[in-house]
Amino acid sequence: MSGELTQSVLKRIIRQVGLECAAQGQSLSETLVAFMVKAVVLDPRNDFRMDRTLTENNMQDLIQLCVTRLLDTTNPSLSTIKMQVYFDMNYASRDELLSEQDRVLEGKLAPAVRAITESGPHTQEEMENVYQKIVACVLLRSGLGSPTDIEAVREVTAALQSIFPQTEMITFISLSKKDKEQQLKDLAMLVTGIRLYNKQCQKGGSSIDDLPGVLSEAIPSATRTLDERLRSCQLLAHRYTALLEAMQQDPQRFSQLRFLKLKEALFNVRQYEAFLRILQSNAVTSAQEVESLDVQFEAAMMLLKNTVQDKTSIESREVFPLFMELSKLWTGFQDEMLLLSFLTNMADNLQQFLEIQSQLFPEEMLTSFLEGVTVKSDEERMKETMETRVNVSDFTNQEWLFPETTDNFDQLLIQYHGFCAHSIGVKGITLPGNPAIGVLKHKEKYYVFSSKEDAYIFAEDPDKFIQLNIEKAKKYAELIQLLELHHQFEYLVPHTQARKASKGSMKLPLKRESGTQTDTHILPPTIVTSYEWNEWELRRKAIKLANLRRMLTHSMQTDLSHMRRENCTQVYLPKDAGTQTKRDNSSNVPKPQIFLKGLRGGSSPTTHMVAVDLTRPLEET
Repeated sequence: MSGELTQSVLKRIIRQVGLECAAQGQSLSETLVAFMVKAVVLDPRNDFRMDRTLTENNMQDLIQLCVTRLLDTTNPSLSTIKMQVYFDMNYASRDELLSEQDRVLEGKLAPAVRAITESGPHTQEEMENVYQKIVACVLLRSGLGSPTDIEAVREVTAALQSIFPQTEMITFISLSKKDKEQQLKDLAMLVTGIRLYNKQCQKGGSSIDDLPGVLSEAIPSATRTLDERLRSCQLLAHRYTALLEAMQQDPQRFSQLRFLKLKEALFNVRQYEAFLRILQSNAVTSAQEVESLDVQFEAAMMLLKNTVQDKTSIESREVFPLFMELSKLWTGFQDEMLLLSFLTNMADNLQQFLEIQSQLFPEEMLTSFLEGVTVKSDEERMKETMETRVNVSDFTNQEWLFPETTDNFDQLLIQYHGFCAHSIGVKGITLPGNPAIGVLKHKEKYYVFSSKEDAYIFAEDPDKFIQLNIEKAKKYAELIQLLELHHQFEYLVPHTQARKASKGSMKLPLKRESGTQTDTHILPPTIVTSYEWNEWELRRKAIKLANLRRMLTHSMQTDLSHMRRENCTQVYLPKDAGTQTKRDNSSNVPKPQIFLKGLRGGSSPTTHMVAVDLTRPLEET
């Protein structure tokens, strides 16, 4: 398969599997389908070799296998995978949930805030309209009432006018947008603090719920519910473990029980237990946070009362910080209400993935098969092996860690979610490991075991048993997350998901519409009269500044500088010059004409030459 399924082939298979499941009435998420596709490819029992090219027949077989597994409602393994996908897609830590809530709140308030900060009222009526918008924005941000509640609006208006009268609107309008937004937040906190103080003094606050009282009842109730569900699923896990151990010792007695289904049911319950423990830990954290908030809120309210007392007037610098502190603490109560609601919904929604247990293994069936079988809880198993520990001298090349000899022993990152590293691959069951027996450190990783014997067997060849555990996870894909084996199966993550290293989970990337708006003129306009955009005008000014008429360019060359750079000299080139008079004039002289007579001779033997001057006189010219 060329090492891995290519992205295009994987997308095609996922889409086809999703369409076939939808055609049979099962609408499944792309995340679940993608996980199942790669899980089926990973399972060696399906014979999809990773070093072969995937033919069209292989693709059809793969699609049919995935559809069959996804539509099998009697498969505990599928329920476990659905539970894991649901938890990874919906669970968020405290910080993530609160930051997301802040983002959502800011998004909802953005139109109202924009309408206030971008307005430029001039008339008195426009000023009053903007002031009413500020009242509504303050009320929405505080979360203490609805804009449709007349009594709440009246209280907010009165509190706002006491700290921000309408006469200050002119100053508010002159502020920059950022300063306006900050002042709106400060006003909301101050008004919230004033309303809480008035409620404490029984002068208003009828629409404000008693969050400390509600939380003091709701958190213990939620904690009790989680504890009951945790005990119930632990009891199921203990029963399933006892039956699986008994089936391995006496297969004939339990021939009517389906071994593989029981094993998958055990993995389902163990995963449910792991998720409940996470929610339980968050509930305990919320209880501690609420207790701390109660103490701080009472102290802040008492300090405010002592500061205000019966004074008719008081300086704002003394009382404003106290009002804002009350508001911050109340926001903490609101956050805890949100977290509690989130935890409760998560716990309720996880219940649906456990319904298959009662269908496959009813209470009557379990009771009948458990006759004569000893059911041990995790705590009892730990107590039985508490006194047996590994003898370090029996090993020469292995490093063992113990609670009394290791610093920060409780903070060691135990592999396989704390389950016995030997029982997973050999027995196929998840037994709780006991760190008191000894923690094996192998290749910078830590392993625990359920018994001394298992520890000795594993330590003989750790790599062999680690590979066995990986092969077991290939057959049961739900073990990848249950045993925290994501680093062994990085390629199992679907292409549509974004991995978070901190969680090792599989989540689709969040997508949302977003927009950005900038101010037209953030700063007051500044016109530079000397600015020029025309290049030739800039050149003309540069020539003026340079005054080249009176400047000369000189250059020289020394022994040290020659052959290093080109030198040039700029001079004014010579120009052609001419002079023109007012008129043209000329003069002429007679052309001389002299003739010689007698050169040819005559009758006399002697030649007589006579020169005849025929030149015209100068006056005649």
